[in-house]
Amino acid sequence: MSPTILSVLIMSLGLGTTVTFMSSNWLLAWIGLEINTMSIIPLMSQQHHPRATEAATKYFLAQAAASIMILFSSMINAWVAGEWNITNLLSPTSATLITLALAIKIGLAPMHFWLPEVLQGVTLMTGAILVTWQKLAPFILLYQISDTVNPTLLLVLALSTLTGGWSGLNQTQLRKILAYSSIAHMGWMTMILPFAPNLALLNLMIYITLTLPLFFTLNICSSTSIPSLALNWTKSPLLMTMLLITLLSLGGLPPLTGFMPKWLILQELTNNDLYIFATAAALSALLSLYFYLRLCYTTSLTTSPNTLNNNHWRPNAGTYQILSMILIFATALLPLTPGLIM
Repeated sequence: MSPTILSVLIMSLGLGTTVTFMSSNWLLAWIGLEINTMSIIPLMSQQHHPRATEAATKYFLAQAAASIMILFSSMINAWVAGEWNITNLLSPTSATLITLALAIKIGLAPMHFWLPEVLQGVTLMTGAILVTWQKLAPFILLYQISDTVNPTLLLVLALSTLTGGWSGLNQTQLRKILAYSSIAHMGWMTMILPFAPNLALLNLMIYITLTLPLFFTLNICSSTSIPSLALNWTKSPLLMTMLLITLLSLGGLPPLTGFMPKWLILQELTNNDLYIFATAAALSALLSLYFYLRLCYTTSLTTSPNTLNNNHWRPNAGTYQILSMILIFATALLPLTPGLIM
């Protein structure tokens, strides 16, 4: 793909998300979501490989179904309320359908089946866009309507934490593991959305901060499966060490950054007397932590014999500068917790 076309597609992704952010009615928000969808599909299918084409097709069908549900339910609400305002959802049917449609777009269980298969068929950098940037616009819409949606529906969708943790246990492909990690983290955000929406946004930002360095690092070392991680320790021990620390941070171990959102969410659920959901969320975190530790074990304790010292990666300096900055954010933000939640 030529740099000009790539630049146009990246700018279109930014335009679609910006349009959704700035829209106050459902029609403009729907247009922004469509721009986002149409912009990433060429990026997904640029390999001209049957698996990439299949992933792009599955993604298009899932997003098209969600977009149709959003447009249909917003028309029903406009018929009832007489306006297209996002925050004025007077029809319970519209609120439920829009919530389910946005759940499809961000990959919440039980509407998550498209995400692991799609992520497995694309490149690592396209996958990074898919599980980070592409979730911003739908989640902002879910954030705006959280006051008008039945909290029980959001709590049921939040069981995605258990689905993501349980389904990721037997995976060997790194992109599928990160897909189920995304499903589990989206469940954490949805769980706290009815009670502390700002905390859900903070969780989203921290999740993006934790996920980006993982995709960047895996892209540098060209690892797509668990066995391939064992070959990388001798090439760059420092980079692999930071990968392990970032994985543990994503699992929520203190004193790393990833502990912050889980701690705050469990505290808020307990304050609202939702002890069962808090317990289920804590247990699901253990499930997710298991497959993160599995990756750490494979990377550090199953090192393959290698006596060659000259087989090192040579990425450009800019890549290392960006990666070092986001790695610091992914591992060392926990002491800033009081300032971030005010």
